[in-house]
Amino acid sequence: MKSLCLYFQIHQPFRLRTYRFFDIGSDHYYYDDYLNRHIVRRIANNCYLPANQVLLNLIKEYGSAVKVSFSISGTALEQFQKYVPEVIESFAKLAATGNVEFLGETYSHSLASIYSPDEFKRQVKEHSDAIERLFGQRPVTFRNTELIYSNDIANQVYDLGFSTMLTEGAKQVLGWKSPNFLYCSASQERLKILLRNYQLSDDIAFRFSQRDWSEWPLTAEKYMGWLNAVDKKQEIVNLFMDYETFGEHQRADTGIFQFLAALPANVIKSGKWKMVTPSEAASNLQPVAGLNVPHAISWADEERDLTAWIGNDLQDEAIGSLYDITHIIAQCDDPELLADWHYLQASDHFYYMCTKWFSDGAVHNYFNPYTTPYEAFLNYMNVMSDFLIRVKTYADTKGISIKSAEIPKVAPVKEIRRKSPVVAKTAKVESAPAKPSNPVKKKPVKAKAAKVKAVTAKPGKAK
Repeated sequence: MKSLCLYFQIHQPFRLRTYRFFDIGSDHYYYDDYLNRHIVRRIANNCYLPANQVLLNLIKEYGSAVKVSFSISGTALEQFQKYVPEVIESFAKLAATGNVEFLGETYSHSLASIYSPDEFKRQVKEHSDAIERLFGQRPVTFRNTELIYSNDIANQVYDLGFSTMLTEGAKQVLGWKSPNFLYCSASQERLKILLRNYQLSDDIAFRFSQRDWSEWPLTAEKYMGWLNAVDKKQEIVNLFMDYETFGEHQRADTGIFQFLAALPANVIKSGKWKMVTPSEAASNLQPVAGLNVPHAISWADEERDLTAWIGNDLQDEAIGSLYDITHIIAQCDDPELLADWHYLQASDHFYYMCTKWFSDGAVHNYFNPYTTPYEAFLNYMNVMSDFLIRVKTYADTKGISIKSAEIPKVAPVKEIRRKSPVVAKTAKVESAPAKPSNPVKKKPVKAKAAKVKAVTAKPGKAK
């Protein structure tokens, strides 16, 4: 009997205010509360609450035969507690059934595994503490931000006490091999690796409601036919997708909730498959080979690499200005500074700066509050200007000895001088209002993608 693992990702970043509406050096609140509240409440009503109820009904009907897993970032948990506490209650009910496994990840859904092992370790522990506090279980399976994985990250994850990790079944790593087996890390053989089957996952997450898709409409019975067609020698299929697939990305009138209810029922009745949690899969199966990943992979875009977050000079400058102060933040005990440090690390901020659109443009626009990647960069860097002022003031107040070069000098940025294909006819981003959320996914360096004109050090309008 083959195993089926069903995983759902939930991540909500704290979206930033528009820089025109606060003064750098005097106004230190960076977040658009109205937008954050609106988006979280909308998705809770469209997705989290009804989808959780579907799963609770399935567990009530089929008992331990229904198993699912969730990876929920710490920043998402904070927004649930702040805006929609009933969502936390509904996940607690799922946790109480014993049929749900919660995965470990970075608290901020950050890129710390790439830039700072110490920060990565701190965030993973903080996230595990939050999951245990809210849902009564300590994660033993790890899912890194956006399924980012490499040999080096595998070593870090194992050292943090995890026995299993999930990542993408990327072709550049697998070659001719199938993702439908349990693997282990080539650099740490005791860490077991489960691979996402992106073809079968994306059939639900992206193609479910596409009427021009040759397989539309997708029914649970048709999908079961695809599962049953998997080679009988293959042992497991891992389906991983955004939880917002149900009711938000794929609206309720597409029949997505009926599909969510019917698929587990068909899996159970088939007699050929059993639903398992990742820790159960790792316990029941034996690794068939080591997975050697010297260069980091992810589940993003067609490339399945890191270029969605660190692919251009805008992103590199923004990320560099943030992680250059990691060693200073490590000595900080100011709760407001630490909270902002968390929120500013969310990978989404850098994803919004991505300039490679190609076939993935619609995904990059999803939930994106900016009209262009350059506007996202300007907004973020103005926030960083204020944040770095506060970090320097805190260090001086506490007598923390730092060299001037240790705090990057980020001058407030105002306008884009050079036009580009992506930002055609957008000379002054400052004059373009930020569009509402769109439902559909060392030292400063000079950005080559766009020349940025810095204003004087005198505090000015930010964001």
